[in-house]
Amino acid sequence: MTASDLLSDGPSVIGVGLQGFIDDLNSQGYSASAIDWRPPASKNIEALAAADTLSSGNIAETIKTANATAIERMHSAEPVLIDVRLAADVIEGLQDHKILHAGPPIEWQNMCGPMQGAIAGAIVLEGWAKNLDAAFKLADSDKITFEPNHHHNAVGPMTGIVTQSMPLMVVENKTFGNESYCAINEGLGKVMRFGGNDESVLDRLRWLESTLGPLLADTLLACDGIGLKNIISRGLSMGDEMHQRNVACTSLLLREIAPTMARVGEPDTVSEALAFIAGNDQFFLNVAMAMGKAIMDPVRDIEGSSVVTAMCRNGTEFGIRVSGCGDQWFTAPVEMPRGLYFPGFTEKDANPDMGDSTIVETIGLGGFAMAASPAVAGFVGAGGAADAVTYTNQMSEITCTRNPEWTIPAIDFAGVPSGIDICKVMHSGMTPTINTGIAHREPGIGQVGAGVVNAPLGCFEQACIALSERLSVS
Repeated sequence: MTASDLLSDGPSVIGVGLQGFIDDLNSQGYSASAIDWRPPASKNIEALAAADTLSSGNIAETIKTANATAIERMHSAEPVLIDVRLAADVIEGLQDHKILHAGPPIEWQNMCGPMQGAIAGAIVLEGWAKNLDAAFKLADSDKITFEPNHHHNAVGPMTGIVTQSMPLMVVENKTFGNESYCAINEGLGKVMRFGGNDESVLDRLRWLESTLGPLLADTLLACDGIGLKNIISRGLSMGDEMHQRNVACTSLLLREIAPTMARVGEPDTVSEALAFIAGNDQFFLNVAMAMGKAIMDPVRDIEGSSVVTAMCRNGTEFGIRVSGCGDQWFTAPVEMPRGLYFPGFTEKDANPDMGDSTIVETIGLGGFAMAASPAVAGFVGAGGAADAVTYTNQMSEITCTRNPEWTIPAIDFAGVPSGIDICKVMHSGMTPTINTGIAHREPGIGQVGAGVVNAPLGCFEQACIALSERLSVS
C-alpha cells in the first residue's frame, strides 16, 4: 500500500485477540478484522506440546469417544443415601493408629496447622493418647499411618479426618453398585474439619457416634434410602450451589427424613437430632460430597479419557486424578482463597485451601453452579449476580458438556457444566473455580471465613503430559 492509497482508501485494521475493539470499529463503519489468537496459557513447553498432541489426529478422536463414555457414566448415575455406619465397618483395614485425611498423600511433617490440629484431636477421640500434647507427639512418631480418603472410597471436608469410630454416611450409586463414604457434618465454627480439637469438638463427635449416627441409620433403613439427584435439582432452583450454600438441600433432606425419624426414634432423641440438622445449614454438604464420589468413581480408568475424576487439597498441595491416567495423582502447591473473613480475622490468619469437598465441582456443582446461587458470590467475595453467571459460563468452557438434569433458572435453565476436560483447561488457560471455607492457619481455632480459589494450572500440565505419553505409546 502506497501513501496515496492510504490517504484515498483509509487504513484497514487487523486486531490480534481484541474482538471487542474490532466490533466497535465495525459498528462505526470502519474496515476491521480480528485474528483469533491469545498468548499461550502455560509457560511449560512440554505441557503445551502434549496438549497439542491430545487435540490432533487419531488421539483426539480416541479422547472424544472416551469422554463420551465418561459423561454417559456421570449422567446415568443414581446416587442414593442408604445408611450410616462406623468407619471401621465400611473401610477395610481402618484399624488402630490409622488416620485418613483430605487431599493427595502427605506426611505429618508437611501437613498444615489445622490438619495437624485435627489429627491430634482425633487421636484423643480414639483414646490413643490422653491429651493433645501426647497426641501431637504420637502423630510425629512412626506409630501413626496416614492415608488419603480417596484411597478408600471416601471423602472428607476441609481436614477430612476419618478414624475407625466415626460414623460415615453411605451413598450407593445404584447404576454401578459402588459405595462412597463421608462423615456427618459437624456444624459451623470450631469443628474438627477446620482444625478444632478441644473437648467441645470431641463431645460433639461422640454425640454423632452414639446418638445421631445410629438414629440416621435406622431412619434411612426404614425409608429404604433417599434418592439424591432430584434433591440436587430442586436445590439448584432454590438458590443452592451445594458447596458453600446448602440451605435448600438441607431443608429438603430434612423434609424427607423427619416423619420416618419421628416414627423410629425416641422422642427426646428425635427432637435433639432434628434441631441439630435444622440448625446446620451446611448439613447437606457432606451428603453431596459422598454423592460426588459415588458418581465419579465409575468414571475412573476409561482409557483415553481426559475427564477429571477427583480434585482435592490437603492444605499444602492440590491434587487431581484423570480418568485415562487411573489413580495417579498430579499435584501442585495449593493456592490461597480470595474471600471474606469473619470479624477479627484477616487474610494473614488464613490457611491455604484444603479438603475433599472439591469433588462437588467435578460433578458440576459448587463454583461451577454459582449462577444458581448469586447470594454465595457475594458471601465469598466473588461479586454479584452477574459475576455468578460469569463464573458458571466460564466453567462451561473447560467442560465436556452440560448436565440436562441439573439446570439453573438464571441462565435459561441451562445445565450445570459437566466433565472437567484437562485438554480444554490447557487450551483456555482457565482452571476450575472452587467455592470454599477458610480455616485459621494455626491448629485448634477453626473457620475464619469463606471464599473462592482456583485449582493450580500445574496439576493439569502434568496430567496432559502423562495422558499424551500413554496415548502416544498405545
